Amino acid sequence: MSQLNTELFIARRIFSARGTSRKFSESIVSFAVFGIAFGLFVMILSVAVVTGFKQEIRNKVIGFGSHIQLVNYDSNSSYETAPVSKYQPWLSELAKIKGIKGLQIFATQPGIIKTQDEIHGIVLKGVSSDFDWSFFKQSLVEGRLFAISDSSRNDDVLISQQVAALLKLKVGDPLFTYFLNEESKTQKMRKFKICGIFSTSLEEFDRLFVLADISHVRKLNDWTPDQISGFEISVNDFNQIGPLTQQIRRLTLKYSKEDETVLRPIAITSKYPQIFDWLNLLDMNVWIILGLIILVAGFNMVSGLLILMLERTTMIGILKAVGSENWSIRKIFIYISTFLIVRGMLWGNIVAIAFCLLQTKFGIFKLDPSSYYLNTVPINLKISHLLMLNAGTVIVTLLMLLVPSWYVTRIEPDKAIRFD
Repeated sequence: MSQLNTELFIARRIFSARGTSRKFSESIVSFAVFGIAFGLFVMILSVAVVTGFKQEIRNKVIGFGSHIQLVNYDSNSSYETAPVSKYQPWLSELAKIKGIKGLQIFATQPGIIKTQDEIHGIVLKGVSSDFDWSFFKQSLVEGRLFAISDSSRNDDVLISQQVAALLKLKVGDPLFTYFLNEESKTQKMRKFKICGIFSTSLEEFDRLFVLADISHVRKLNDWTPDQISGFEISVNDFNQIGPLTQQIRRLTLKYSKEDETVLRPIAITSKYPQIFDWLNLLDMNVWIILGLIILVAGFNMVSGLLILMLERTTMIGILKAVGSENWSIRKIFIYISTFLIVRGMLWGNIVAIAFCLLQTKFGIFKLDPSSYYLNTVPINLKISHLLMLNAGTVIVTLLMLLVPSWYVTRIEPDKAIRFD
């Protein structure tokens, strides 16, 4: 025969009979439950929005430069790079590294777009047949992507909506560009045809990059067919960029020989540190928000528990008179508080998840892309985040309730039984 948990039994009876409580205490306890529900709703929403914002911005930056770039060690931080061969002895080993998702070649060359009324500086990014178009396919607002063949050169290019608006260009228009060859000190002109217009809302990158066939960059720089600016490497897990960069560095150094080109890997977080440092600062804001909200919700619950104990002072006195220990009585009210916390958390989860799903599906709340780089409020709702927030709320709130439950020890049975 199982032993009866007396404290839990009493707590359940009191909780189920709360409708018979005094209106004042009922309203205080209801407000405490609402505080838990609202607090959890705000915490879930804060984490979902901030992590969603970070993920969206991070994906946009990675879309322009992948996770890791391998370039000539002699290349500086500009977009005019020293060439390397696309045939490397370590390529087969690189493909075997756990965590590497893909590899593609690229080449860049800074230049100028000139129209009758305007000029605009750009970076022509040459891509090959191995290029992953998924990011630009999602960002395409007009026109089409272009196909690349190893046998013939394609004159189609992809420009951003921002550049198109600035220079008053549209799909199908010719694009006249000018480039300076550093070695020959000569200016070269290329005429392209705009086949598509994309928009990522990431202004710094949209106004800079124009995508073209890599053979144009080779021709502009007088490179051989096997020469490129470098390799772009994508990984499965963003958090593994640092270790994988080190692993790639060791691999390339192992195959490097004296008087030959040395390659150096550059993580996207190092290439654009100002963006990723800014995104990392958002984590501190989230922790501050979570801390303040859970403290407020906890104090609401503390006040509710004190009201409950004050209302049941006579019961506490009777329990003490029949021999109940202080900790046993404290457990009764902690159980009641747990029931209230769970009720509040249930409503908080339901409303927060519903709100997140609606925002993800319909994009109800809009943003100004010029200020936030996004059109709508992003949502990144993960089961792991929900579990941690719920567990953290329960643990912190219950720990806070241990202190006010100590009030039970101060109640004297003889005075409590006469208490009204």
